[in-house]
Order: sequence, then structure tokens, then C-alpha cells
Amino acid sequence: MTLTRIRLFIVLASLVGSSLPGAAPIAVGSSNADTVLEWNLNASNAIVGVARQPPQAAVFSFAMVQGAVYDAVNAIDRTHRPYLVSPPAKRSDSKEAAVATAAYRVLAALFPAQVATLQPRYDAALAAIPDGRRKAGGIAAGEAAAAAMLADRAGDGRGGPFSFVLGTEPGVWRPTPPNFALDPAPWVGNVRPFVVPNGALPRSDSPNRLTSHAYARDLNEVKQVGSLVSTTRSADQTEAAIFWQDHPLGTWNRVLQSLATARRLDVADSARLFAVANLATADAVIGCWHSKYLWNFWRPVTAIREASGDGNPATVGDPGWVPLFDPSTPQFGSPLTTPAFPDHPSGHGCGSGAVLETLERFFGSDRVPLTITSDRTRTTRHFRRLSDALEEIVDARVWAGVHFRAADEDGAELGRRVARWVDRHRFQRMR
Repeated sequence: MTLTRIRLFIVLASLVGSSLPGAAPIAVGSSNADTVLEWNLNASNAIVGVARQPPQAAVFSFAMVQGAVYDAVNAIDRTHRPYLVSPPAKRSDSKEAAVATAAYRVLAALFPAQVATLQPRYDAALAAIPDGRRKAGGIAAGEAAAAAMLADRAGDGRGGPFSFVLGTEPGVWRPTPPNFALDPAPWVGNVRPFVVPNGALPRSDSPNRLTSHAYARDLNEVKQVGSLVSTTRSADQTEAAIFWQDHPLGTWNRVLQSLATARRLDVADSARLFAVANLATADAVIGCWHSKYLWNFWRPVTAIREASGDGNPATVGDPGWVPLFDPSTPQFGSPLTTPAFPDHPSGHGCGSGAVLETLERFFGSDRVPLTITSDRTRTTRHFRRLSDALEEIVDARVWAGVHFRAADEDGAELGRRVARWVDRHRFQRMR
């Protein structure tokens, strides 16, 4: 895919620039961050499209690629503190060569089976840059940043052993119908964080006690509005629930591409935005999965079917209850089911909270309009504020019938806390 076609795809797919207050129309090709966007798109294709990594594993691949790209560009730009390293570089070195090299080397190491596809894209990117000292300097910066990232993440806990604790008593998670599957990446909570020290990584609040009023309120809400045959969930709420089941890492990186284009970010600022957002999201997901298996709380489909034994007089069991997320629900993509891991906190809430808090701090305002398209519904939704998008995500997981509201709210807060820590402690501007 040529740069011109990439630019056209980004502008036409999201149209974010047209909704920015006071923003002039964005001309195709006006962004200065073409190479960053191109290699983020290449990463998305490799991680989501070809490797099909589940979101909780894909987040680490995106973080590694974008962290290396940032260090490579920042070594040349020299405006902010590095993530891992600041290899020797001149300000005149090619940032385009640095971006392409850093991204390609990390992707090739993560997905060696895709080298036959990635190599021609890398060769084409370098061929577009005039030969000489500047190109060589950019390549060297990219090589060094990628090598540092790969060395730092060796033995970080990805893919490590894990023992499930499957319960039968009230409140304890167990695999859910109809597939009764197990988490394909349960080890996520044991991965060494990327940015936040282990001791500072937040833990979510505990789930509500089964006998509490708050638990009964949440169960009765999801029982009513999250049912497959709900008569209180609107058509728009049904669409929103399915809309947000699109791969969240693919979704949020498309949003980053759109904002980089609409705000005319240069290579350095674009590289920093992609790095901070993806690294904060990775740590939020680590904290999220640690909390999930710490609390090991059951999903609504189990809780509602077995409510007669939960000890709460305000809940009534329904052994035949089925959530909206059921294989019979029409949509575009793999069949919908309850995710195969514990309820509390919400993984989507953790990751989305981190991304949206990062965007608010990066742009200095909650008033950042978003236009987002989902492959699950093939529809587009518009938001005037970042907080509006997060509020809908919290609601959508209840409308889907897969989360208690407390799990969504606590997940979003965990993600925001991680992003706030990263903003306060890392990637600061150099004096």
C-alpha cells in the first residue's frame, strides 16, 4: 500500500478532522507523520489481521513496536525523555528510516513467519529515502531502539505457565456457556509491566459482596437489559454493545491514526502519542488481568442462572437466561459469546480507560471529537468528548450481558489511574 493510499484510507475512514472545532479541512497527504502511520498500520495488519492475537496478548505486541519507534525517533528529535534508550544520532538523521527500521525489526522478531510479507514493505520504505549519511543514521537509530526493546522484553512473563482455579460455589468464576472455553492468555497478569513499577501498578476494587444491595442492583440491571430477548434495551444500545466488541487494539490504533492526521502531528509527536497510548494500555491490561484472577469473580450468565443460591433475597435465578452476546446474535465477525475469563474488572474498560485518559492528557482537553467505525457492525459512531466514548463503553458491556456494571466502572478507573501515572512520571519534555 502506497503512502498516498494510506493517507486516503485514514482520512476517509474516520473523518475526525471535519469535526474538530475550528479545524480547517484536512487535505489528503497533509500529515507529517506518514511513516509512523504506515508502520502502525503494518503492525495492526501483522498483529490483528494475520496473527489474530487476542486483545490481551496483542497489547504487548503493539507496545513493543510503538515503544521502539518512539525511542528511535526521539533519539533524533531529542525533545523528550527516552523510554528505554537514546542511541547516538544526529538531528539531521532520517526519522522515516528510523521508524521503518524500528518497527520492522520488532515485528520480524515477534512474527518470523510474516517476514516474507514484511520485508518487501520495509525495502520499499527504505527505497523511498535517498541514500547517504542521513539514511544510514536513521537506520542505525532504529536498529538500536529495536534491539533494546527486544532485549528488555526477553523473559518478561509472556506465555508463562498458569493454573486455573475453577469454582463451583457462588461468586467464583467458572467457564461459561455455550463453549465453556478457557482464557487463551491467562498469564497476562504475570507479565512484567512496561512503564509502571510493579509496586505502583494499581489493583481494582473488589467486586460487590453477593449479599449487598449494590450486587443485587447490578445483577438485576444486566439480567434485564443484557438479555438476548430484552424488551428494555433499545436498538441503538444493541448496536453499541456489538460495535464495541471489535478488536479494541485495532480500534484504538485506528483512532490514533485519525487523530495524528487530523491534528497534523509531526513524526516526533505522532511517535510519542502512539507509544504512550499503547504502553499505558499494556500496563493497564497487566493490572487488569492480575485483578481478574485475584478476585476470580463469576460472569453474569452464571450468576443469573444460579442466583437462587447466592444468599441475596433481592435476586431471583433464571436457569435459562442467555446474554445478548450469543452465537445467534447477527453481526459481522466470529460468533459472540461471553469472554472466557473472570468478570472483574472489565478488560475493555481497563484498556479503553488508559487510551482515553492518555488522549485527554496529550491534547489537554476532554473535548476531542471522535468518529469511530467498527468491523463488527460496519457502522460509525460519533462522540463529542473522550468521556462520552468511555461512558458508552461502560454501558455497552452491560447491554451485552457480559459484565456487571461495577466491573466496567472499576476497569475504566484502573486504566485511567495507569495513564495518569505514566503522564506524571515518564516521557517528560527535556529541559
